[in-house]
Parts: sequence; structure tokens; C-alpha cells
Amino acid sequence: MSPPRSPHAAPASTPPTARPRTGANRVAAVPPEHLAALEAGTLASATLSEILALDQQRLLLAVFPGLPADDLPGKEAGILKRMSAIGTLLQRHGGEAALARCLAHSSDTVRGWACFLLAATPGAGLAARLDAIRPLADDPHFGVREWAWLALRGHLAAELETALALLTRWTTEPSERLRRFACEALRPRGVWCAHIARLKSAPELALPILQALRADPAAYVQDSVGNWLNDAGKTRPDWVAALCAGWLAEGDHPATARICKRALRNLKQ
Repeated sequence: MSPPRSPHAAPASTPPTARPRTGANRVAAVPPEHLAALEAGTLASATLSEILALDQQRLLLAVFPGLPADDLPGKEAGILKRMSAIGTLLQRHGGEAALARCLAHSSDTVRGWACFLLAATPGAGLAARLDAIRPLADDPHFGVREWAWLALRGHLAAELETALALLTRWTTEPSERLRRFACEALRPRGVWCAHIARLKSAPELALPILQALRADPAAYVQDSVGNWLNDAGKTRPDWVAALCAGWLAEGDHPATARICKRALRNLKQ
């Protein structure tokens, strides 16, 4: 079974020309009126602190009233488990209709649930999952883009060779967000997620992706490649050092130099 296909367009409810709002930098600093709007689904988050502060169960019932949400895990379970549980619930009780509502919603958290709904669709192939997640990986909101790779990471790790082949194609996408997804989704250690043991011990498996992005013009992508290699350097420091040395010997490219500086920041020189 393939996951419901999502339209390859950014949600109309998030205008690209909107002036960014300055949000709270601590959970405790989120103003009550902003928190109420976040939980009503009428305000998009501006910071990670705002994403962490909102009560997802309240938001869920505001967007999907009547949904059986009593058994959802609480904040003590961690945000990734809560997002995953909501995605599974929406897939089970709403399917394509729930997906459509999430994709069209102005709340970045609600669009994030769409990522986990797609991940929870049973029987879908990896290529179909990546095709469906594409607009969310390219979402204007930073939070949605993170949920996109976090939601699919387990599927990608379970079919690593296929994932590497499919994501290598994404390294030539015009969108820097999609190119960054190709790298970030398979970081050996990653953030808020399980490690990928095979890439910790054999990072060379990801060379097609890393080589393709070694001189990417976007800082957003450069940071991801540098962080990927920094991850790998914790288990294969000699390999990372040799790879960077080889890249730097190819020429004085500022993007490559920036990537290597980030990659080597924790290695003894």
C-alpha cells in the first residue's frame, strides 16, 4: 500500500513573504497569549522553545475535535514519541482526509503530524514514502523540515542501501532544503533519534551523498554535511580526516573549506 500522495507545493497558509516573528527562547518565556494561540492552531511557532511549550493534545483536539486522544503519551515521553503517536492516531482514524487537513493547516506542528502520518502508513515502499514527504521536507518552516526527516529516519535506516540510492538523487535538487534532507536524514548519530550503527562503523557507504554535496553553495547544506562528518568522526576519525584532506587538496573552494572546518572541529589536529 502506498501512502496518500501529498501535493508538491508549499502550504498556501504560510506566505513566504511574511515577516518572521521573534519568538521566545525559553519554554517558560512563551507569553500566555502566544501559547493559547499555538494550542488553538492559529499561530505558527517561531522557535524550538515554542514548539516544545505547546500542549499537543490541546492542539490536536482543536484541529480534530472528537478524536480519541486520551491514550496519547504525555510530555514526559518526549516530543518525538508524542509526534509519532499522533501521526499513528491520525493515520488510523483519518487517513487521507486527515493528511489533507494537516497539509493545508497554518500550524507548523499540525503539518509536522502529516510527516508522522505518512511514516505510519502500512505497507508503503521507501520510494513512495520519500515522494509523499517531499513537500514537507521542502516546507518553509524549519520545524516541519526537521519532522520530515525524523519521521522517515527509521524507514530509511531499515533499507539503507535503497535509501542511499534514492537520496543521492536528491543532492541535485534545486531546493537547498531537499539537498539538506538528503544528508541530514542519514546522519550517523543525528539529533533526537536512534543512531545508525552501520554508518557509524562504515561512513563510506554515504560517500555518493557526501561527495555530491562537498561544495554545495548553501550554508544550510554545508552545515549538515559538516555535522554528518563530525558524527562520523566520533567513531572513524582517521577516515573523516583523510576525506577532508582529499577534498581540500582538490582546490581552494570556500564551501568545502567551511564544511571541513565544521567536520574536524572535534578532532585532534
